[in-house]
Amino acid sequence: MNLEDKIVEAINKTLRNPIYQTMKLLNIKSILKSANFVKKREGASVYLIVLHFVYMLVMNKKIATFMNQSSQSFKKDSYYRLLQNSSYNWRKLLSLSTLKILKLLHPLQKASRIKVLILDDTVEGKTGKYIEGSRDALWSNKEKRTIRGINVVSLNYSDGYSNFMLDFAISMGKYARVQLDAFTQELDVRTTAYKRRLEIMHGKSKLALDMVKRAVNSGIQADYLLVDSWYSKPIFIEEMNTLGLKIITRIANNNKIWNFTGKEKSINALYAKTKSTKTLKAGTHGKKIKFTYFSVIAEHKNAGKLKIVFIKTKDKLIPIVSTDLALDDKEIIEIYKRRWDIEQGYKELREYFGFGKEENRIYEALVARITLSFFTYNIVSYINRISNEPQTIGGLFRDLECELHTLAIAMTAFITILEEIAKIDDIVKRNKDFTSIITVLRSTTDNLLGFRCES
Repeated sequence: MNLEDKIVEAINKTLRNPIYQTMKLLNIKSILKSANFVKKREGASVYLIVLHFVYMLVMNKKIATFMNQSSQSFKKDSYYRLLQNSSYNWRKLLSLSTLKILKLLHPLQKASRIKVLILDDTVEGKTGKYIEGSRDALWSNKEKRTIRGINVVSLNYSDGYSNFMLDFAISMGKYARVQLDAFTQELDVRTTAYKRRLEIMHGKSKLALDMVKRAVNSGIQADYLLVDSWYSKPIFIEEMNTLGLKIITRIANNNKIWNFTGKEKSINALYAKTKSTKTLKAGTHGKKIKFTYFSVIAEHKNAGKLKIVFIKTKDKLIPIVSTDLALDDKEIIEIYKRRWDIEQGYKELREYFGFGKEENRIYEALVARITLSFFTYNIVSYINRISNEPQTIGGLFRDLECELHTLAIAMTAFITILEEIAKIDDIVKRNKDFTSIITVLRSTTDNLLGFRCES
């Protein structure tokens, strides 16, 4: 073992950097290469720039702040060039890295634990007039009004213990703030960025369907797909049946969308016909909401046979549908409750990983920043899962932020002390390798951390 290997081993045993170790475990350099993240010009390593962005998100730093506090940061243009590069396949980076994480987690997962894909969309406010990909007339559930912003459709994977973001797309539609032909960057039609730009005009249903197909074709395995009533139209369920993916979803009580075969065609008619012949079971949601429920089997000419669980609260009738007819009613309700996992994921992404706070006007840079937020979230979720004492994401996030900052300053100070010791003639004479050790330590620290902080 040479001197550098011994020093790396010593540092890893004493000062552990979980983010660097996870990136190495994922073989992220190979994934970046597969996603066409190759260095086109002389300058900084693409891997190190991506690593810096991960550190920025974990340490809650903007590019300018990170540059001011790190003596090893790159020039500002290096970071912005990465965000705006039209040849990088950001979707592939997220997909391949998540696949690798799930492969690493597989031995830890209980076979009996139900694994789900969760499809949903969220609205992030953006006030700027020229932000590409943003639009007007977006309904915000959080603010209970229409706002200007971006509409992000995303796909999440959950095994009941950990959540990971698989994919996302932005839906702009007819209320675009900046028309597609007025986007800033001129792109070659052969580039990945151009193809991704075109999808922005697709409706949410098309974007959602494409994401699920990509996940299934990539090898992601899940027991069920969970969606809300906006997406669960008969044609969507028909597509899921074709993919062989079982779905559990709330459906809209809408006669124009849902007309079943048989005498009772609407949701209300089915409920009214069967409620008097069924044994009502009691359930609760949280501490306050009480409900009764029962189920029926119905058939739709496109969606096929469906098990409908009618949940009746004091004020609402909530129909939940499963294409798995063998599930009992309570299982369907409990599995569907896990759709909340993606809402929790959005909350954590906003609070800790910069999601929704992207300061990018150019569409390609916006896609890159959202991807980096999702990518970092996945890495932290993985670290939390394999740690001996898992924490909340927020608790782990704060610990990692403190740990990285402290580690960077400590290593910088340690090397500075060694350099001062090296100036003492007697020390250097007694150990001819001392100055070479300092050189290797500096290089190794740069590789293991990717940056050094000023105190």
